[in-house]
Amino acid sequence: MMRIKCFLIVLMVGIALPSYGQEPDPDVMTFKEFLAYVKQFHPLVKQANLVLDASEANLIKARGGFDPKIELDYSKKNFKDTDYYKLFNGSFKIPTWYGVNFKAAVDNNEGYYLNPENNTPDDGVYQVGVSVSLAKGLFMNERMATLKQAKLYREQAKADLQMMVNDILYQASKTYFIWLKNYRNYQTYQSFLENAQIRLEGIKKGYEEGEYPAVDTLEARINLDSRKLNLEKARIGFVKSTLELSNYLWLENNIPVELEDHIIPDEETLYLIDQVLSLTDLDLESFQIENHPKLISLDYKFQNQEVDKRLKANALLPDITFDYNFLSEVPDEINSFNGRNYKSGLSLKLPLFLRKERGAFELAKLKLQDLEYEILSTNLTLKNKIEALKNEIESYGIQNEVAQELVTNYETLVQAEERKFFLGESSLFVVNSRESKLIETVLKAISVENDYLNSKANLFNVISTVPE
Repeated sequence: MMRIKCFLIVLMVGIALPSYGQEPDPDVMTFKEFLAYVKQFHPLVKQANLVLDASEANLIKARGGFDPKIELDYSKKNFKDTDYYKLFNGSFKIPTWYGVNFKAAVDNNEGYYLNPENNTPDDGVYQVGVSVSLAKGLFMNERMATLKQAKLYREQAKADLQMMVNDILYQASKTYFIWLKNYRNYQTYQSFLENAQIRLEGIKKGYEEGEYPAVDTLEARINLDSRKLNLEKARIGFVKSTLELSNYLWLENNIPVELEDHIIPDEETLYLIDQVLSLTDLDLESFQIENHPKLISLDYKFQNQEVDKRLKANALLPDITFDYNFLSEVPDEINSFNGRNYKSGLSLKLPLFLRKERGAFELAKLKLQDLEYEILSTNLTLKNKIEALKNEIESYGIQNEVAQELVTNYETLVQAEERKFFLGESSLFVVNSRESKLIETVLKAISVENDYLNSKANLFNVISTVPE
């Protein structure tokens, strides 16, 4: 009769395993909430955004190469009460996209020892003209290349930013999954500790009634202590993973957050991960690899290098500059600027061997070829990674189902063995062995689920999306 009573006690309590269908506790921090905090407040995400800000600043800087300029030049010499000369030149220059610069200037010079070529009327001489690069710098020059590259850098920065934010969210996701795994391990050991405590109480009462030998109480005690040891190890693991998770939690004004003890992970994460990581509508069969941020970034980098190659090729041309300026004493009369009064010039510069320019051009071509190889390699690598992860996710999905079925079957087996023990048809050693195998299976199921979650996160990282 005593055995039947003990059996009923254990049967009523049951094998307390983690539940999957309960409503989330108010103290649960869901995976979606966690990633939202990371994306909005984590310093590394804010730091990543600086890349885009820097690209915008570089673009503004590059556009400055086309800003109009006002230049003033004044010099004077006086020696022994004699005005040797006073030279004044003021100009307004407008650079354009191609190698053409417009210029308006005024010269007003005087002095006893003034160079005759610098003589001007009393009110000065005004000039309006143009400076044209006839070869080098006409269709490609430094300021044109700088502006084009700045625009390409800005677009490349957008793709790089997406990858950087994605990588931060990926690392945070893996940390959350470890936190969830350690929590479930802790809950599992806690549940089986309660079972071991109930079983020990039942065995002790049976021993007092003469139903069980003393060695059974010793074995039940050893089993209980073993469960306590495993529980403490699991608790430490959960505490450490909680602290690691706190590294990703921040509030506004760069205030770090430390999780309180009553905050736990969401055990329904498995069923929500696709939605949170924006994988629900992802069709890997029709996924356009060309739209991957990494390939987009490399494409902009390639275009950038092409601009640099054109600039280096332009440096092989002779530097020929032609200047022509109309001169007038009365700038308010537009007709006064005509071909009768002018100042013109032509300059030519050309290195004899062009070794520096030819070397730079060859290096630019090699960099382009290097980028071509990198794009081809990256394209194939991404395709293979996506295909491998697709198969991995399918495999872990199957493993997860098998693991859950194993847990259910082992639960049934342990309950049956306990029933036989309390009916006198089995031994406590066999019951403990069955239960140890059940614990091993439950932990294995938790581990498989964690692998499944990580494979989803790996896919998220490979395709480099950023969830809303």
